[in-house]
Amino acid sequence: MAGMFGKIVRTVLMLPVLGFVAIVATSCTQLGLNYASLETDNKPAAYPPLEITSAADWTATTAPDLRSALETHIFGPVPTGLPARLISSRVVDPRYKGGRGQLEEYLIEIGEGAEALRFHLAVAFPTTVEGPVPLVIGQTFSQNDSVMENWTLTSPFTGLPGDGEPDSGGAMMGVVKFIFGSYIAKAPTEDYLERGFAFANFYAAELVPDRAGPARAVLSRFPQMADGRRPTGAVAAWAAGYFAAMDILDADPRIDPSQTAVIGHSRHGKSALLAGAFDPRIEAVISHQSGTGGASLSRDKPGETVKQIVRGYPHWFDPGYAAYGDDLDALPVDQHMLIALIAPRRVLLGNGRRDVWSDPNGAYRAAEAASLAWQTLGAPGLVQNGMTDFNPGAGVSYFVRPGGHGIVREDIDAFLAFLDAGFNGSTSSYDTAIR
Repeated sequence: MAGMFGKIVRTVLMLPVLGFVAIVATSCTQLGLNYASLETDNKPAAYPPLEITSAADWTATTAPDLRSALETHIFGPVPTGLPARLISSRVVDPRYKGGRGQLEEYLIEIGEGAEALRFHLAVAFPTTVEGPVPLVIGQTFSQNDSVMENWTLTSPFTGLPGDGEPDSGGAMMGVVKFIFGSYIAKAPTEDYLERGFAFANFYAAELVPDRAGPARAVLSRFPQMADGRRPTGAVAAWAAGYFAAMDILDADPRIDPSQTAVIGHSRHGKSALLAGAFDPRIEAVISHQSGTGGASLSRDKPGETVKQIVRGYPHWFDPGYAAYGDDLDALPVDQHMLIALIAPRRVLLGNGRRDVWSDPNGAYRAAEAASLAWQTLGAPGLVQNGMTDFNPGAGVSYFVRPGGHGIVREDIDAFLAFLDAGFNGSTSSYDTAIR
């Protein structure tokens, strides 16, 4: 009774704060009061343009040069090739989601010796289909227990399994879900399992904190690559979580290593794109509302600018990226080049028309420019007539819905249509009428 009374008191005391958060969040232009333009022909094309002379030249020279340039000018070193080791594993729930799957938890170590870092990976394997099965790996803002809706998964803060009850901060989470959608803190695991996909998730901040000071401290001692480099930005370091998860799960006979997708929203959408650009084992990328430093072009744009993003989140990128905040003309690369590096594999760019801050129009123009890489490699790139003509079966899929920044059911349906088209051979369509 005393515990319940305490929860009620804390909730009542939080109401003014929650109300303030809701008012501020819903009144900000970047969270959804304006509409992105659906016109692209009257906007500047991506610059610098992609220059590809042949498929052989792209693979041997142009693509490696672009990866190097993106590391140098925007993201810093991307930590590929680091050793990953499974420290421990346990079955959390053998009848997860009503018997649709089995939920397991892994503790994974990246690197070796004193520099090694550890993080927890929660994995739901389908139990109603024969393996090996496709794999979807998510990287999220939320802890695994929230994303997987199982409160006995290990807390990244205590290192201990939970007590079987939801976090007591439910009132704040309710406001967050109201503003950003019900899937901002959970995954549609039932949908993945019913389609025969395994779904894995890790909490990115357990690997590298999402605050400037703590992030810089971890980055300064992040495991070094074979060439002696280490990441200088959190987005690149978070990509290492995807790589390590694949190292471990690709060796599991229940997983088909040739059918792996990565998914991320907002800042983690940037990391998903970067991971796909640097690791050919990733067959499909879902980058949702990744914005500046993600899928959207840096130049000639509404919403968040390079200067604003490096001032607000200096730990996400290499410190040298800040130099272009006042001189975008000097930036020798842009985000269409990042998208192009995923070719000829598949990528979905998700957007909300009210999410002007993330620049849906710039993301579409980036997709248009990146499509040249798919065409050169003999694969279908962007095959749609404008921003609202979603084609989930194309090499480059662009999706926009009416709302703002967040993850709602409409987004999930688009993600699933894209995954079905690639992994299940589905021709399912999606209604993208802008209301």
